[in-house]
Amino acid sequence: MSPLIWPMRSLANGLGLAWWAKVHTHNPSVTYWFGPYVRRSGLEKALPGFLAALESESPDSIEQSLIRCRRTEPFTIESAS
Repeated sequence: MSPLIWPMRSLANGLGLAWWAKVHTHNPSVTYWFGPYVRRSGLEKALPGFLAALESESPDSIEQSLIRCRRTEPFTIESAS
């Protein structure tokens, strides 16, 4: 990976132009934010590996959406229910 990728991702995120995947699992009920990516195509290419890792934890279901936004921590949010 090019050493310029992280500064570009950080800049895009700071401007609200970065691509993120919002992934929610049920049982356990957790929301994960995966990103940031400068291009949607880069996120789409990397997302299957992240989803495969989540599937290995055997949640009841996984929902995902791709969003262009600015995110800060936390990137993993557990529901209280």
